[in-house]
Amino acid sequence: MTMPDPSLSASAEQLRRFDNDRFLTALFAPADRREDLFALYAFNLEIAKTREVVTEPMLGQIRLQWWRDSIEALYAGQSRRHEVLQPLAAAVRRHGLDRALFDRLIDGREADLEDEAPSSLECLVNYAEITSVPLMQLALQVLGVRTGAALEAARHVGIAWALAGQLRAVPFLAAARRSRLPAALMQQHGLDEAALFTGAPGPAVRPVVAAVAAVAGQHLDQARTLRRQVPRAALPALLPATLADLYLRTLARADHDPWAPRVRMPHPARQLRLGWAALSGRW
Repeated sequence: MTMPDPSLSASAEQLRRFDNDRFLTALFAPADRREDLFALYAFNLEIAKTREVVTEPMLGQIRLQWWRDSIEALYAGQSRRHEVLQPLAAAVRRHGLDRALFDRLIDGREADLEDEAPSSLECLVNYAEITSVPLMQLALQVLGVRTGAALEAARHVGIAWALAGQLRAVPFLAAARRSRLPAALMQQHGLDEAALFTGAPGPAVRPVVAAVAAVAGQHLDQARTLRRQVPRAALPALLPATLADLYLRTLARADHDPWAPRVRMPHPARQLRLGWAALSGRW
């Protein structure tokens, strides 16, 4: 069991325990922006876990509506008493964060309540975009970066990060009889959903995972073509590219088997890779 760190804010502690990758990337932000990133990422954690904390879709809709109403109140200057909302309100005021991006993030999480696999790879990419990209663009705003090149790089990194996360989550979702692997790809490669849910899908899962991983890699490549045009101040928001690359390489070494032990455990070189990326500016 992870013991609380009394030196951390409530938002930072939640991230350290339940979204450690984002917690690590935020540590590379300037000190005067770090807590605002923690608040932003803690908000994302709250809406992202909606499907895991409700027993039926209607309850999930109610929870997401509470967050919509809370964001509306926050922008009206009436922030509710909540350990995430109060620091988030301060971040919104300090940096003029775009409300529409918050609304898109909340709307995107409605897809989690359907418990149905996306019909195609294109649908999965769309899901990755709506649930990840607005968060990265808000993080850029916290860092004071709003250039077109940075926003476009964040779009590609956000998609790649979300796709890599979905691949790593395959065993977890399968145990709950859920899947985010595209139905068309599963059918093409003869991957049976019932076998997937038993945790013994056989070799058919590997080409499906490889196809999704290839698209994630392409988005990382596209993001990096913009690197020279992106201000260095944007780096903490884009560091998930480094981790996505790390996880995709680990998957490839495991022959794209998401159940492989090396895929399911935290990567031991995460901190070193992030440190090097921050030092070199090459996310």
